[in-house]
Amino acid sequence: MMQTKMDNMKFTNKIIIFLIVITSLQTMAQKRVKIDGVAAVIGKNIVLYSEITAAKLQLDQENEGKSTITECTILEKIMNDKLLAHHAIIDSIEVDDASINGEVDRKIEYFKKQLGTKEKMLDFFGFNNLSDIKKELFNVEKEGHLIKQMQAKLTRGTDVTPEEVTSYFKSLKDANSIPEFGTEIELGQIVMEAKPDEKENKIIIAKLNKIKTDLENGGNFRMKAILHSQDPAASKNGSGAGGLYKGITKETQFVKEFKEAAFSLEEGEISEPFKSQFGYHILRVDKIKGKERDVRHILLQTEISDEILEKVKDSVTKLRSDILTNKISFEDAVKKYSSDKDTNKNKGILINPMSNDTHFDLTNMDPAIYARISNLKEGELSNVFYDETREGKKMYKVMLVKSKIEAHTADLNNDYVKIKRLALQKKRKELIQKWTKDKISDTYIKIHDQYKNCTFEYNWLKK
Repeated sequence: MMQTKMDNMKFTNKIIIFLIVITSLQTMAQKRVKIDGVAAVIGKNIVLYSEITAAKLQLDQENEGKSTITECTILEKIMNDKLLAHHAIIDSIEVDDASINGEVDRKIEYFKKQLGTKEKMLDFFGFNNLSDIKKELFNVEKEGHLIKQMQAKLTRGTDVTPEEVTSYFKSLKDANSIPEFGTEIELGQIVMEAKPDEKENKIIIAKLNKIKTDLENGGNFRMKAILHSQDPAASKNGSGAGGLYKGITKETQFVKEFKEAAFSLEEGEISEPFKSQFGYHILRVDKIKGKERDVRHILLQTEISDEILEKVKDSVTKLRSDILTNKISFEDAVKKYSSDKDTNKNKGILINPMSNDTHFDLTNMDPAIYARISNLKEGELSNVFYDETREGKKMYKVMLVKSKIEAHTADLNNDYVKIKRLALQKKRKELIQKWTKDKISDTYIKIHDQYKNCTFEYNWLKK
């Protein structure tokens, strides 16, 4: 419950490959098949057979077993990455180990949550202890960071001129490969959060103080957490069970208030009630192990009455009516009434986290939002609807279709920004390809005889 947006976390391809490697190794081991060995050496980096197998399994899963990509092609893609990672180290590119450790901790917590317990996770992935799986994940994450930073270094400052964009579009036209763009929309929203009154907050704090007193008088924290805590993990097995979270560091992805409490207490000490975006907590430090803390906590959330919810709904409904009758503009309504901190300074407009702009591909939107706005025309408002965050915040919303561009074949005038982005991607790719070609010649490379008959794009075999 306390890990911010953990359920929405998306793995990088490297992590997906890591998972498939582990599971495929287990399967192959059970069948007593030779599963590993060195397929290639690139500088100081090696490519294992298991990496090729993992990538092939991933492609098969993505293409429902119909992937036609060969092992030679997969090997070359992996060698490209290894070459970038190798020269990133030679060029003294640094990565933030603390940041990587934080990502590793998040993924470990995710794995434990999915599989139930630490022991089940270790058994599933075939590791003997937590430090081994953390080390493996750290290496995977670090290599991914090195590759990205090396690519960024090679393409830093790269841009395309209007003439290059025009030339790129002409090349697409000549090749009869002009892309199709799906329906895109810009969305605005007004959000009104339903908040408990101060009386409810005081009731919750008093209840936590009572529990704290009971604990200080010898009460069992685990049982109190199971009976009272509104952290969903408290009553389940695995991480969070009985209010227990192990191995928390200052880099672990828990909310700020939670970590501040965990690292301000002595072993055995219980905090005063404190507030976070999830509700009100008390926390006890069970064990201090160097930079790590084992803690237990109890979370209570204030109840919001039906009466308060109804008042908020009525307020949003009236505001929607006022916008439709031109008593107030949508932008002014956002500025004056919307409680969403991510959009109320942006005229209510939502930012697409994938592209960092304001346009969304309609077919790739959250299904719940899609159902509310897919049939609306440009400039139309949705009906008022209820929403609730994972943290338990309750709210009512109304959405505006700010703009809508129907699916169409790309046009240079109307889609210039997108075509420029594609042209820039192509130019960056060509820069990396040229660098790869140059670096292969002065990098130690050894490829297993099994792949000597491969037809590679680059001269990896140095013939």
